[in-house]
Parts: sequence; structure tokens; C-alpha cells
Amino acid sequence: MTIVAGLLFWGSPSDDQGGLLIAVNPGTSAERIAQDPLFQIQAPLDRQRWTGIVIHHLGEPAGNAQTIHRRHLARGFDGLGYHFIIGNGNGLGDGAVEVGYRWNQQLAGAHVGGPAGIHHNNHSIAICLIGNGDRRSFTERQMASLVSLTQRLQRELNIPDTAVRMHRDLVSTASGPGGFFREGQFREQLREVRR
Repeated sequence: MTIVAGLLFWGSPSDDQGGLLIAVNPGTSAERIAQDPLFQIQAPLDRQRWTGIVIHHLGEPAGNAQTIHRRHLARGFDGLGYHFIIGNGNGLGDGAVEVGYRWNQQLAGAHVGGPAGIHHNNHSIAICLIGNGDRRSFTERQMASLVSLTQRLQRELNIPDTAVRMHRDLVSTASGPGGFFREGQFREQLREVRR
């Protein structure tokens, strides 16, 4: 699997804003991390800002960074609210990761509402799984990409497991990433990668 699958869109937010499409390779080595496109972004990596990760689901069966960006603009947001999108094969390849402009430019997200929103939008990295975790499980490839992406971010930014949160843990009206999301298995896989 190649590290860079292709470039969709790059730059400041616009009506057509998407993100960088990358493949997530399981496993690590010092050389791979040093050349990881995940951290080769336009703005300098803001190591002081990022203290957590929030896992979301789209709540829709299909989508990609561009379609979500347009939907978020229509809702009055300043474009795509997430930093990363993981596809399910419907609109974005199964397990493919799109890097949104907010990560590329090291900008705050727009992904958590309510009292927790100010902190988490400014300091947590938002990862959104395409699909609805209240209706069905996410694909194996999505989950493998989620584990790999989360671990890479944790490792590079020293984010502890306790700072990897589900959207539903932060907003009482949110269900994401859904009842079918296997949180226990996900957390165990995060720990296994470090062993």
C-alpha cells in the first residue's frame, strides 16, 4: 500500500474544500513516522494545542470531506468541522483517510457542541467515520484505519488513552460513534499496537 494515494484538495476553506487522501499503514518504524504525510502539512504542527482525540460518526451511509464540507457550510459552520474522515466505500474508499483543511492548517475543529465544545473544538482532533454506528457496525478496514490513525496521533503528540473520547461522552444528545461501535475492542487494539 502506498503512503500517499492522491491529492484531492489543498488550501484554505472554500465551497469545494476536501482534504488530502492518504493510506494508513499499520505498524510503525522511525523512518516511516519521519516521512509520514500525516505530519507533512502546510502549517507547523502545533504540539501544544492538541491534547485529545474525539471519535465521531457521520450518521449517514455515504460521504467524503467535500460533501461534509458543503453540508457544514449549509448549517452555518466555517466548513468541514472534522480534522480526519475515514471512508466506508460509499463516497470514499473503504478505510481511506481524508485529511481535512483544519488539520492541514492546524485550525480548531467544529465538532463538539455544548459546554464541552469550546475546549474540545480548540484542543481535540476530530476523526469522523463515514456511516451510522447506530444502524450497523463500521467496516474492518475503517476500524483498522481508525486504530492506526489514532495511534499515530497519540504517539506523535503524546496523547494518552484517557484523552481519546467518544462524541457521546462529551455531548448528552450525541450517540456517535453509535451503539454498534465496538469501543472495548477499539481500546484493546490501541493498547495492543504499543506492545
